Amino acid sequence: MVRLRNRRRLRVALTGTCAGLVALSGCRSPVPFYADDQRPDAPVFGLGGPMPYIDPDARAAAVPDLPGGRSAGRTDASRTLGRAAPVYAWTRPGMLSPVVREVPARIWVPNAARRAVELVDPRTFQVVHRLRLGIAPRQIVPSWDLKTLWVGDGAGGTLVPVDARTGRRGRAVAVTSPHDLYFTPDGGTALVMTGRLRRIDFRDPRTMRLRHSLPVPCDGARHADFSAAGDFLIVTCARSGGLVRIDPKRGTVTGVLPLHRRAAPEDVRLSPDGTVFYVSDPVAQGVWVIDAERFGKLGFIRTGPGAGALTPSRDGSILYVSGSVAVSLIDFTARRVVGRWRLPLGGSAGPGGVSADGKVLWLPGRSPGLVYAIPTSTGRPIRVIRAGGGSPNLCVYPQPGRFSLGHTGNLR
Repeated sequence: MVRLRNRRRLRVALTGTCAGLVALSGCRSPVPFYADDQRPDAPVFGLGGPMPYIDPDARAAAVPDLPGGRSAGRTDASRTLGRAAPVYAWTRPGMLSPVVREVPARIWVPNAARRAVELVDPRTFQVVHRLRLGIAPRQIVPSWDLKTLWVGDGAGGTLVPVDARTGRRGRAVAVTSPHDLYFTPDGGTALVMTGRLRRIDFRDPRTMRLRHSLPVPCDGARHADFSAAGDFLIVTCARSGGLVRIDPKRGTVTGVLPLHRRAAPEDVRLSPDGTVFYVSDPVAQGVWVIDAERFGKLGFIRTGPGAGALTPSRDGSILYVSGSVAVSLIDFTARRVVGRWRLPLGGSAGPGGVSADGKVLWLPGRSPGLVYAIPTSTGRPIRVIRAGGGSPNLCVYPQPGRFSLGHTGNLR
């Protein structure tokens, strides 16, 4: 009899607990979320607060899938894209490919004024070599196989291959408006972002011979990043204020996502778990968070003026956001700003990279001829080097990874 009463009491207690949980599940977050017609300056993100939870089903209703998109929920995205194979698992400190282990560590800095590339020794912080190319270099991109560094002159329409190990230059290739260069994850195709020409050129990754061009509804196509599976890429449209999604195998546009009427998306990087893309926006002064599976807006993280280049840390925990005056640190897991490093003399920084051991963040100053060497342990620049000029870009090489997706060093 006593046992029967105890069982009844336990049943009543469990029923009450379940009812309480049901009631709690119906609660809504008190944290405001940006509407599409509002500026992303709400104080919760301005103070670096955590992003509010957004119901995937509600978001799917607000931002419907476009042709060619997927419809799996965010939980499925975490399972299928992230946990099976972390995106940056092969770019940890010291994980150099056998292809580049004999390549001397150098910081490759374009100097458009001298029509050359200057090589900085990261141990002595001195310019040890000046490679004259006969073009005004703007960007340096590692090839998919890591053997070549492609030096681009966006204004002159030229790409010059340079042997990463010997420094010998190859024959220049005429390429229309090479604002940025990327490679498909299988290494079979080079993708040239043409800026205001509103197209992406599909080229041979070794010879850069044009195969075909894809017209895109994107004014100012410059930067891109691939999904964890490599089946699509997201391209930023700086002038039209949105993003486009591309299927590289079919060579088709599968989605268009407007961000904001005043948005000017710049750089883009995939999160380590593969579930979201981070998109910098210097006009909105922060970073948009984009659901990788649904291709919809999840939120915005305010970082400060001039939010531009995005660089993941070597351990895959932090996203460095280069901006005016400071570098902001976003925690990938918390999706919030956890620190800011002020740049010397109130300067600003462009696209750079992290050293192979993960100890130094190298950034080019937007003021001509400056390079910042910033220890990732303290955030206090140890050196400001006089190198480069005319282009706020640099390439840290070699870097850990199996292959290059392009840009100034997006390796996987």
